[in-house]
Amino acid sequence: MNKRPRGSIGARIRAFLAREAVLAVAAAAALASCALVPPDAAYAHYIDWHTLALLFCLMTVVAGFRKLGVLDSAGAWLVARARTPRAVAAALVALAFFASMLVTNDVALITFVPLALVVLRRANMEARLCLVATLMTVAANLGSMLTPVGNPQNLYLFTASGMSIREFLLLMAPYTLASAALLTAVITLAFREKPTQMAKGKGLAKSESVTSSVAVVRNRQQTHRESNADANDARTFCSPSGPGSSEGERPGGQAKSSEFTTHPIRFALYLALFIACFAAVAGALDVRMLLAVVLLATALSDASLLRRVDWGLLATFVALFVFVGNMARVPLLHDALVAAVDGNALLAAVGASQVISNVPAAVLLSRLTDQWSALIVGTNLGGLGTLIASMASLITFKAVSVGRAGIRTHYLRTFTLVNVAFLTALLALAFVFGPTA
Repeated sequence: MNKRPRGSIGARIRAFLAREAVLAVAAAAALASCALVPPDAAYAHYIDWHTLALLFCLMTVVAGFRKLGVLDSAGAWLVARARTPRAVAAALVALAFFASMLVTNDVALITFVPLALVVLRRANMEARLCLVATLMTVAANLGSMLTPVGNPQNLYLFTASGMSIREFLLLMAPYTLASAALLTAVITLAFREKPTQMAKGKGLAKSESVTSSVAVVRNRQQTHRESNADANDARTFCSPSGPGSSEGERPGGQAKSSEFTTHPIRFALYLALFIACFAAVAGALDVRMLLAVVLLATALSDASLLRRVDWGLLATFVALFVFVGNMARVPLLHDALVAAVDGNALLAAVGASQVISNVPAAVLLSRLTDQWSALIVGTNLGGLGTLIASMASLITFKAVSVGRAGIRTHYLRTFTLVNVAFLTALLALAFVFGPTA
């Protein structure tokens, strides 16, 4: 009989806490608040089921696109055509910026950071890894702020505020355009027009080859996380060769076709569901009908997509709703918080995001003020700054750090410098526009 290794339960708990730190804190806060307000029938009214259903549907559909390799193929096709360091950086940053508007900042970074690791190595640009990865993270966080579906806090605040899509887009458009201009300026100043190694024919520029190597990167990152692989092995995870083949690669190193080219019906189904999600966000489709259709379509096409849904994020929202709902029923505490936030919603959102991340900040502050414009702008700009201001930023940090322990300090320095610069510039713009409604 095999015995469970000693300490394995503790190790799993530590791994869970590291992976779901925000959920753990939110759950602890929710449980603590239950001591002040014992559970009763009112708890059911705390939860914004509409937002949770929309978020679940979007995550499920986007998981389908990711499994088909749609984003990988599109990204590899674009980046493989870049011929200079400036073009490579611009392509990677643009991918994160524009993709995040539709598939969320988290998914954009999960998809395109491994692509960046492969491309930068082949283009002999690994010395610029920290800057490119930082700019991609900033781009994903700032690009996502334009649309209600760009990030979780936008979807929640858009639903809670009762804004129209037109009002939301007009509110965030100036900040999105300013962000694009700032990113363009940094890339223009920081990267040269000298041809890359790939452009000289020394690397593999075919998008199929790039896609194959991205699969290798993801496979080895997952292996490293699961088994805490030896550091020397992890340092080679960007190599297109290596023992065994991984998902997305045939024996002999040839990339297999993207699944969406061999499953056109499934691709068409996910596209239709994606459009339906937007219709529900716009209020043109009942979210209950959308939920039923997505569940049925997923069950019939690929039930494994449900394992790819970020259940931790959904649970975090539930815990936050419980905590905030209970705090609203403690008059002294609630009134004190309302007084502190009153007239300062923008700065309160930015400040709270630096400490507890922008999703919890959005849920907490939404129950303390009705300054929706200030909250939306503040929680989006608040995603800049510290590493935990937006949990999406941790995705890049973890990906870059695998097998590169020595790079962490340099990355954090670069990340902080760039984030503070962007936050300062965009906050100045916010004070000019003055979102207070």
